[in-house]
Amino acid sequence: MSGTIRLTTAQAVVRFLTQQYVKRDGETQRFFAGCFGIFGHGNIAGIVQALQQYGDLRYYQCRNEQAMVHTAAAYAKMKNRLQTLVCTSSIGPGATNMVTGAAAATINRLPVLLLPGDIFARRNVAPVLQQLENEHSQDVSVNDCLKPISRYWDRICRPDQILTALPEAMRVLTSPVETGAVTLALPEDAQTEAYDYPVDFFRGRVWHVPRTRPDTAALARAGQAIRGSQRPLIVAGGGMIYGGATEALRILCERTGIPVGETMAGKGSLCFDHPQSLGGIGVTGTSAANRIARDADLVIGIGTRYSDFTTASKTAFQHPAVRFVNVNVAEFDAHKHSALALVGDARATLEELLPVLAGYRVSAEYASEIQRLHDAWDREVQRIYDSRNSPLPSQGEVIGAVNELSDPDGVVINAAGSLPGDLHKLWRTRHPKNFHLEYGYSTMGYEIAGGLGVKMAAPEREVTVLVGDGSYLMLAQEIVTSVQEGLKLIIVLVDNGGFKSIGSLSRSLGQGGFGTRYVYPTDGYLRGDEEPGEPRMLPVDLAANARSLGARVLEAKTYEEFVKAYQAAKASEVTTVVYVPCDRYVSVPSYDSWWDVPVAEVSEMEGVRAARTEWERMRAKERLF
Repeated sequence: MSGTIRLTTAQAVVRFLTQQYVKRDGETQRFFAGCFGIFGHGNIAGIVQALQQYGDLRYYQCRNEQAMVHTAAAYAKMKNRLQTLVCTSSIGPGATNMVTGAAAATINRLPVLLLPGDIFARRNVAPVLQQLENEHSQDVSVNDCLKPISRYWDRICRPDQILTALPEAMRVLTSPVETGAVTLALPEDAQTEAYDYPVDFFRGRVWHVPRTRPDTAALARAGQAIRGSQRPLIVAGGGMIYGGATEALRILCERTGIPVGETMAGKGSLCFDHPQSLGGIGVTGTSAANRIARDADLVIGIGTRYSDFTTASKTAFQHPAVRFVNVNVAEFDAHKHSALALVGDARATLEELLPVLAGYRVSAEYASEIQRLHDAWDREVQRIYDSRNSPLPSQGEVIGAVNELSDPDGVVINAAGSLPGDLHKLWRTRHPKNFHLEYGYSTMGYEIAGGLGVKMAAPEREVTVLVGDGSYLMLAQEIVTSVQEGLKLIIVLVDNGGFKSIGSLSRSLGQGGFGTRYVYPTDGYLRGDEEPGEPRMLPVDLAANARSLGARVLEAKTYEEFVKAYQAAKASEVTTVVYVPCDRYVSVPSYDSWWDVPVAEVSEMEGVRAARTEWERMRAKERLF
């Protein structure tokens, strides 16, 4: 192909995006599945006109710019980062609304392309509506806020600049190591300017996603380390699932007997009933995983970045001579904790590690301990599932009911509050995509928008969104989008009368749950949970709110009523919200773990002083590695 075609910058952007493909393991698919957007003067005559002209990039209407980025990220996560959505906004508040979503995407290493409108490149009409003026530079707009949370950022001030910017954006978006939010800020005048683009620029391009393999010598050293260990433990992170390595992990575990603890992103790496599956690890981990972690002499981290929740603020691994072997596509993560680094794709590395470990198996004594702890944990989960708290059900019971009643191939979504910790401990995962938690950023408001993204990526699956009242009140509008698009969600709305997670944390710090309940002020002040007298609750009707957004709503006050309501929601053909109040003071216990939240060093409050003493005792257990 040769010659040129005259297009506006925006038309060229959209046309280019429709011709981008990715290929891994012999399978090729289009990379961009559509475009979310909210229109304004910053994009309506440019990107919006191009979307209207070229129907190949399906446009989806949404209600909130932050939510549309969450939806795109959840879609990308469900697709193992091999496909995503574009998000466009107007300038000013529309662009800055995307900041939280962009941060979540980058922290979770999920590809999302942002196309925010920007101020005039030619400047002469400045200040335009919604422009942030800067007296020190005319080359600054609110889109600069997206720089530190974008893996690639560029401002397109001339039509020909996309000839180099768009390929760079694609390189980052399709990279297993560098992916995250990518921002191309588009001045509203530059979007509409025309240019004679080379026709070749719009030919179909396939971006090959590699399975990088580790250094042979490093692989041999890792094999020696594993063979020399007495109590090895695998920590499975999100890279296990993104890399499609779960089957390779199962084979390795069955041949060697090495147990597995899972991070939030890695939960589902092994099926819950697999003998080597110990469940969640760390602050929100199980008694089985955390007890094995405490005495492990070798930790094999696969596809994990070792967040503080995974390492229990670096108190999880207490063996005096513990060593680390890390498998990761990112060199940065592979070298954490002074590890023997295997820089490579999770599946490819495990496949090459298997023959190196031929004949190796953990001792019968260690295998027996693993089985005993696995079985004991399964009984503990069932105990919580079967508990019948009164008068309101506990959150653990609700999780148990959803787990037992939901489709085996379904997906559960959550992100923030007390639900993530309870789910990490209690959810019995049945397949690698069964458990979808956004916990890299733990973004309140992700849940419903994320559920929409999962349903878009897998319309054949039953999708259950678990959301607390705090998160719901932050970002519930995408219920409207699910109704509009006919994408049915089951939304379990758990009402804890306020912020349950932070209320519990506040009480543990000796602060009595101050300011964490949804109540009227008493004598002009918000009080803590432990103040005398019964506070007046706010007259907020969350069920009515959900109805007003177009959802079918079912209400339950007891466990038995919840079971019936959830079964009815499953049978429904439209997005259905099951509203259930839960007891905010009944929590799933912590199991042999701790999280470092510093307590005030001096205080007039007795409870704070006691909490500080306990914090100092636990702080002494933290290790550098």
